[in-house]
Amino acid sequence: MSRVRTESQGSLGPDDEVMPYSDDETDDELDPGSDGETQGSLGPPGAPGAAAASSEMAWKVKANDRAFLQLPEFQMKTFLCFKKSKYSGNGIKTYKYNALTFLPFNLYEQFKRAANLYFLILLILQIIPEITTLPWYTTLVPLVLVLGITAIKDLVDDLARHRMDKEINNRKCEVLLDGRFQECKWMNIEVGDVVRLKKNDFVPADILMLSSTNPNSLAYVETAELDGETNLKFKMGLRVTDERLQEESQLARYDALIQCEEPNNRLDKFIGTMRWRKERYPLDLDHLLLRGCTIRNTEECRGLVIFAGADTKIMRNGGKTRFKRTKIDELMNYMVYTIFVLLILVASGLAIGHTFWYEEIGSQAWYLWEGTEQAERSSAYRGFLSFWGYIIVLNTMVPISLYVSVEVIRLGQSKFINWDLQMYYAEKDTPAKARTTTLNEQLGQIEYIFSDKTGTLTQNVMAFKKCTIAGRTFGDPTTAEGVSLDRGKQVDFSWNDLADKKFQFMDHSLVACIRSKKDKEALEFFKLLSLCHTVMVEQKQGEGETGDLVYQAASPDEGALVTAARNFGFVFLSRTQDTITIRELDKEQTYEMLALLDFNSDRKRMSIILRFPDGRIRLYCKGADTVIYERLSPESRHKESSQTALDIFANETLRTLCLCYKDISKQEYDIWSKKHKAAAVSMTDRDAALDRVYEQIESNLMLIGATAIEDKLQDGVPECIAKLAKADIKIWVLTGDKKETAENIGYACELLTDNMQIHYGEDVNEKLTLRQANRRNEAPSFGSRKKEPPQKFFTQPGKNALIITGGWLNEILYEKKKKRRRLRLRRLGKRQSPSGPPDGQPIDEWEKEMRQVDFVDMACECEAVICCRVTPKQKANVVSLVKKYKKAITLSIGDGANDVNMIKTADIGVGISGQEGMQAVMSSDYAFAQFRFLERLLLVHGRWSYIRMCKFLRYFFFKNFACTLVHFWYSFFSGFSAQIAYEDWFITLYNVCYSSLPVLLVGLLDQDVNDKLSCKFPKLYLPGQQGTLFNYKNFFVSLFHGIYTSLIIFFIPYGAFLQTMGQDGEAPSDYQSLAVVTASSLIITVNLQISLDTSFWTFVNCFAVLCSIAIYFGIMFDIHSAGIHVIFPTAFTFTGAASNALRQPYLWLTIILTVGISLLPVICIQFLHKVIWPSVGDKVQRNRKKYEMEDEKKKKPADVSAFQRGRRSRRSAYAFSHSRGYADLISTGQSIRRRPAPRDGTPQDNIRETPQREAENI
Repeated sequence: MSRVRTESQGSLGPDDEVMPYSDDETDDELDPGSDGETQGSLGPPGAPGAAAASSEMAWKVKANDRAFLQLPEFQMKTFLCFKKSKYSGNGIKTYKYNALTFLPFNLYEQFKRAANLYFLILLILQIIPEITTLPWYTTLVPLVLVLGITAIKDLVDDLARHRMDKEINNRKCEVLLDGRFQECKWMNIEVGDVVRLKKNDFVPADILMLSSTNPNSLAYVETAELDGETNLKFKMGLRVTDERLQEESQLARYDALIQCEEPNNRLDKFIGTMRWRKERYPLDLDHLLLRGCTIRNTEECRGLVIFAGADTKIMRNGGKTRFKRTKIDELMNYMVYTIFVLLILVASGLAIGHTFWYEEIGSQAWYLWEGTEQAERSSAYRGFLSFWGYIIVLNTMVPISLYVSVEVIRLGQSKFINWDLQMYYAEKDTPAKARTTTLNEQLGQIEYIFSDKTGTLTQNVMAFKKCTIAGRTFGDPTTAEGVSLDRGKQVDFSWNDLADKKFQFMDHSLVACIRSKKDKEALEFFKLLSLCHTVMVEQKQGEGETGDLVYQAASPDEGALVTAARNFGFVFLSRTQDTITIRELDKEQTYEMLALLDFNSDRKRMSIILRFPDGRIRLYCKGADTVIYERLSPESRHKESSQTALDIFANETLRTLCLCYKDISKQEYDIWSKKHKAAAVSMTDRDAALDRVYEQIESNLMLIGATAIEDKLQDGVPECIAKLAKADIKIWVLTGDKKETAENIGYACELLTDNMQIHYGEDVNEKLTLRQANRRNEAPSFGSRKKEPPQKFFTQPGKNALIITGGWLNEILYEKKKKRRRLRLRRLGKRQSPSGPPDGQPIDEWEKEMRQVDFVDMACECEAVICCRVTPKQKANVVSLVKKYKKAITLSIGDGANDVNMIKTADIGVGISGQEGMQAVMSSDYAFAQFRFLERLLLVHGRWSYIRMCKFLRYFFFKNFACTLVHFWYSFFSGFSAQIAYEDWFITLYNVCYSSLPVLLVGLLDQDVNDKLSCKFPKLYLPGQQGTLFNYKNFFVSLFHGIYTSLIIFFIPYGAFLQTMGQDGEAPSDYQSLAVVTASSLIITVNLQISLDTSFWTFVNCFAVLCSIAIYFGIMFDIHSAGIHVIFPTAFTFTGAASNALRQPYLWLTIILTVGISLLPVICIQFLHKVIWPSVGDKVQRNRKKYEMEDEKKKKPADVSAFQRGRRSRRSAYAFSHSRGYADLISTGQSIRRRPAPRDGTPQDNIRETPQREAENI
């Protein structure tokens, strides 16, 4: 059930249509003198608010004067007495190292990792002869290997950053130097430089527009890299710079001083003044070209660099680059610390044991006589040396090779993502790209997704789909005679030589109706579409085709409507300041434009008043059904049938506009025109005065029909969202777009449904205020501020959704907007009550935090959350709130620079690539071309990575405990003397060669079910969110498993060696033979254990297990040979031990018995788990064949619209994305091309209009 939002009461409520101030605003901006109503204009220096303005205008730029930046007043201290200019250069730097700093900085970063530092200290201890029990190389080899591999990986990553920085910094641009334009690299551009940009150039910095080749120095820019939107926006230079700065020589003499605001992240605001030739001119955002934009449809423009490099708005919006670590990484570090503690406790216990043993036994043993000096050592001192000896012996409890193995697995997982053909977008030749190698397993634990709308969920392409004219609906597949078809074919528009060849329509009856010219209302419908708009047209020259018209629209919606009219024979050809020319089927008509009543977010409609060639005056209007139906004449027909059609369009999530007209008499127009002119020159509240005048003429309208436009979603978006929802992943949409547009897309992608109760900002604020009041009214008691279990906000059954604007978000979360409201109250003379908290403000920080907790709890109770009209900073804040209070793992996905902060804030950042804008991709962790690929990234790659990493870590800890704790059991039979139970080289090579390959392959290739079943059963994703596959419980299970295995591996060979006799009458009960048998049992056991844990067998896995065992025996026989002992007599001392021990069948039987008893309990437990307590994965795996056969047999179902719903909705489908358009440019004639005046080289002659407008002076 949907509901209509109640408008905010009073002037103090937030405006849903306005983006609120970001957290970047300063207290100066909130000064009474610089409030909203005085921002747009600047008074004389002595006027009120001048102090605030002067403090805000602290940024000074002198044109064509680089030395100006080096003045002492602009220097700031950096380190000790060193100073540098506060103005940033235009080069950007994202790399971490250079040739000199790489080695020291990288080693410093690596030794910040506790395990690496521990092994460095261990290496130092092993050099001390008094305490060393192992040769130093047993630690040095693995440590160098780990540091080297990690350093190489970091170097490769940083070289990629160097290449990207170099590519951007070395882009070329024309800069005015020494009186002429010269080609210059971006990184060499400085603040105050005059630059020249050409068509399709990227804007290299934030630049003040001076002049262009277009009339009145207009320039069209595409902001895809900023916000993902591809529709063009216009910028323009001041009239004075347009007239006087066209020639190179004039630009070289340009010496204006610009004073403006300090660099900030506000994409929607810029205030400044230009002082030039003793005059001052106001500057605003319309005069500023932002870095990252692209120049379109403008042959050449010139501008002055205001902000460069790190000071530009796009870079300021980037947020801090955060070092991201996975939850498993943090858990793994805590577990390593736990192992440190266990190691110290075990070593301490064994050292105490050695102290008592030496006291009771060792000191009496004649065979342990070490000489007079050693004999004088006390038992405690021997125990102290034994402690350090055991620290060295048991060092493999802390797995040094763990980190490097993890890095190798992550690198392999990243490559699999890059190579996945099912995430390759052929249309734009864009593969998926893992831009980081450290976060893959986190993809399997996502709980919340925060998505941008424009360019992420949608294609930002509008298509004219359906319409209703005089009660009759068109758009479904139909023949020319009006017979409905199941499958239609595209309408052939070849009869119209000016038709847009990309336009598609399925209803042939509408074309037949238009071409027959019998249906006057259908003709009037498309005539209105071709006349009532603010689109500007450009005719491409030199191609010999009359049909090459290019429309520039302020919004893609309006462009789609004018293109539709063009294809149906009503072609918009040209316009001047007061005329508009169209071609109506076969004849050209020019209409006189008397008034253009532009669209704005409050009116939700636009109108045009035209004088027809026959002298009639008619008003055409288009707008939202909610505002048009209020203004219809009682005599207007087809209201009910049109409303029914609008409801059907709303059900199909199409965006609707109602079209109507009104005939006006000359007398009525003359009276209204006088009122309009008076309102247009009103000095106070001009916009409100104009709105009142517009209201008078826009009444008693006659309805013609309505249009239905599809805001095209990317392919597969609804299906992807549905799958992710089944995996218990919640999706929030954070967009800067309008509320109606965002809500409409919510329905289109099935994030919102008709059975949801939708709550808006007012409802949320009311509920939170009530909860806060109840909390204040509760009797304070000891500990009352402790966190209590949250009470539900929505107690009624059913699904809930939240739609909230940026203004209400600030209101709810007590952002700085409150300060502005208090100042407004102060100006109105209202004083706040000194008793309670002013203006609903929190009493203290705790109450503010509880308010935020309440908001997050409420939002998390909802099935869907849509935040619209939010700034980039607010997007990041919403993500931070969920991370902070829900301790949830988050993912942000976007495609524009306004999403960068959100992408960096989330645990995982995903950029949509393949569009014009690549700023989001450059800041992301993963990138691909379509939103639907997110399903495969999470449910397949993320889940597999998580399962593989958990299995790898559990096994890795197990095999290290199993190996190391054999020393512990052996110490009870060696006088706690820190004697090792294996050969030196076995310890060195155990983790490197003998047991590493099988577990690495499991970490890279293992999968419980295949990719199709992973997507078919999203519930398989839940263990990752719950963290059930790797936690402290699993760690201690691995620990006790290792303890059990080490017990068996030591005591069964020990028992076999107690009383035994070989075939040749010899007793192979020496220490070296025992070491060989225990080592052999261990290697076979751990390699067969990983075989039991492997779910997905390949030839490579089988080969790795057998190969690891073979490598062990091969190396062992080699290093136990006499030949190598002759070459290195001190390093290889187990001469002939292997061949002597392993020729005894009795010992082979001992090895087999040891391995069998070690593995038998594991086999039994795994069997019982799968039979009695199977997981969801086990059940799917058991029925895998059945599901695969079902998929093969299943035929493709008939195509059903993804947007069908069970019942009709009465909500308005109005979602026009059009903001205030080009009406001001059109009505003032600024956009109309005219021939420039002849120039003779003098500055005065180059001024197009000699009289200077007083309005531009201050």
